[in-house]
Order: sequence, then structure tokens, then C-alpha cells
Amino acid sequence: MEYELLEWPPDGPKLRLDYKRFSYAGKFVMTNTGKAVARAADGRIVAAVAFNVDRTDEDTLWLRYVTVDRERRGEGIGPRLCRLVRDRAIERGYDRLRIAVNNPFAYEALYRTGFSYTGETTGIAELILEYPAPTADADTDWDVRERYQAGLAEFRDRDLSEEETEFLESRRDSEPPAPESGK
Repeated sequence: MEYELLEWPPDGPKLRLDYKRFSYAGKFVMTNTGKAVARAADGRIVAAVAFNVDRTDEDTLWLRYVTVDRERRGEGIGPRLCRLVRDRAIERGYDRLRIAVNNPFAYEALYRTGFSYTGETTGIAELILEYPAPTADADTDWDVRERYQAGLAEFRDRDLSEEETEFLESRRDSEPPAPESGK
């Protein structure tokens, strides 16, 4: 597998992803976001991330869309690609990265990448995660485990698939996953 950061925003390339294989495929044709991809040995794209600078904080980079080929999900490709973007963004001088997730599988995968729940949600009920981990404040004086469990609790209150419900139940009262180096 080859992981590559293609371009930084606002000069990102257009990617034409097959909507049958990739969620959010249409979002990758926009050129105002940076892009990173994972390619199989045959050169075919199997995952992509789109990202851009926060409009109100030029030191923050948002990972906007992460997508992995439906047939390759669960192999750790998405988190490894997010780690690449994370590491390159820190090298480039960004102070923090943020991402909004809409399902418990993405939540867990981003935790493995070193992101942590902020206690915030977007207007469309996505949970906001941040790297490096947010520091405690008066509103969310959580320890590491409480912060992780608070995000999982947000998902438990939703209409979920049986697979998501089982996944969340398997994580009840557990510690967050340790960040993986994943080189």
C-alpha cells in the first residue's frame, strides 16, 4: 500500500471516485481542499482524505471527508491515511487538526490515530474530535476514559444498526484504544 499527500488546500486536485465503492465520492471533485490517498499495489485508489484550513483559525486543519473502498474497510487503511495527513500537517505548522464523525466506527478509528472527543457536535450531530487531545476545561473536566466514553454515549442515544449497537456494547466501560504508530 502506498500513502501519498497529493496537494495542500486551496490547490487540491480533483479525484473521480466511484460512488458505488466510496462514500462521499462527489466531495472529492472539489479543488479547494487538499487531498491524500492510499493506493493498492496496482495503483488503484483505495482510500482518500480531503482537508482544508479552518475559516476562523488558520492554525487549525479540518479533515473534511475520509472514505475507504467498501471492500477494504476494516483493514486500517483510513486511520493510516489520517495519520499521514496529521503528521504532515504538524510538520507544516498547524497547531491542531479537527474532524467531525458520524458513526462509532469512524470515532474508534480516529481515536487510534490520536484524536479525542472535544464534547462538541456539529449542527448535523457529528461528534468533533481533535488532535492533539483537547485539554480539560471547566465544562468538560473529563479524564481520558470519561472523554472517550462520553462520545460513545452520544452514539448510543441514536438509531443505530445492529452492528453499530453491538460494537458500542463491546466498548462499554472500556479504556480508549491506544494510538497506533502505523508506519
